[in-house]
Amino acid sequence: MKIWKDLVVMLLLTMGTILAVILLPPLSALSPVPDEPSGAIESEWIRPVPVKKLYGIALSSYNIITGKVRRGESLAELLYPYGVSSQKIHRISLLPDSLIDERKIKSGNSYTLFCTSDTTSAYFVYEKDPLNYVVICLDSDSLWAKNGKKPIENRLMFASGTIETSLWESMSYSKTNPMLAVELSEIFAWSIDFFGVQKGDRFKVIYEEAHVDSQSIGINRILGAWIYHNETDFWGIPFEQNEVRSFFDENGNSLRKAFLKAPLRFSRISSRFSHSRLHPVLKIRRPHHGVDYAAPTGTPVHSVGDGVVIKVAYQKGGGGNYVKIKHNSMYSTTYMHLSRFGKGIRQGVYVKQGDVIGYVGSTGLATGPHLDFRFYKNGSPVDPLKVEAPPVEPVEEQNRASFEVIRFITMQALELI
Repeated sequence: MKIWKDLVVMLLLTMGTILAVILLPPLSALSPVPDEPSGAIESEWIRPVPVKKLYGIALSSYNIITGKVRRGESLAELLYPYGVSSQKIHRISLLPDSLIDERKIKSGNSYTLFCTSDTTSAYFVYEKDPLNYVVICLDSDSLWAKNGKKPIENRLMFASGTIETSLWESMSYSKTNPMLAVELSEIFAWSIDFFGVQKGDRFKVIYEEAHVDSQSIGINRILGAWIYHNETDFWGIPFEQNEVRSFFDENGNSLRKAFLKAPLRFSRISSRFSHSRLHPVLKIRRPHHGVDYAAPTGTPVHSVGDGVVIKVAYQKGGGGNYVKIKHNSMYSTTYMHLSRFGKGIRQGVYVKQGDVIGYVGSTGLATGPHLDFRFYKNGSPVDPLKVEAPPVEPVEEQNRASFEVIRFITMQALELI
């Protein structure tokens, strides 16, 4: 598996650096290199001079002009000052949108012109984003274009710190990519409520970050993480099992818990998630950000996951009796049109996966008994049927030896940070 090979290299590099500093003598202690003996035949191997290229174009024959698109500037306004004719600009505008779309030229994006000695424009390059660009050959006879990508440098990175206010601010303060906080919050979403982190909590993380032109374009993957919260150590150890990469604690237990496939044991789907559905009562089209399950009145409704009840109320002219459950800092669910609430269900109560939180009904705007089930990720509605429930099985026995190797390497590397 590639991941443990990466971790071996990571640990060896870290430990090798430390050993080199401790064991190697200073340069001044090294013996000088002896002079060549007199009379030795001198010879020289001439290295070929590499051809410098930019966007795949040799630089030796061109003068380079660079700039940034100004607000409201069109393709014609970009190219006219450099002697590009209106006929050529028209031909460029006819190129497929997959190459260049005039409507998507953004202010602030970079462009480059390659000009010959007589100031004739030979190539025009427009950067669509930090990674992707298009090269347009402005030759009078054979105008053509092609997409290209800049080379990506994947860097092995380390980060650590102590939280003062929030994980995000701690990342920003230490000049670490703050998107790393998002990655960690997803890994530990079932273990830590990141809205409840405290001053003095600590973190360490090893990760791979992609760079283009020395600019970060995103976090590729986390290679190991540790968070100290509520006087408890939380370890995130990546491991691939059954072709699925997931995170486990130091004992091989999955950090994630799956949701139930549905909040009802016996039901059928009567209406699906939609951004435009004809409302059966109001007879108008409007979004339906949930899944309706048709079932008899009184059918038990189960919580799809562990969490805290944050709302038990009645929505007049809408969802009727409903319960809302916060599962962690990322996910929450809502159960609507209930005939009544489950025993002991009230705001602030902790429920476990499978607990009965109410019973199917037709309160609010409903044509018949059903459950309107809604799923939210970071406060935004998502289709409950498309939520990918991660595996919750611990490391399988046949994979235990491989996991132990990765666990040891990951934890040792994190402790060295």
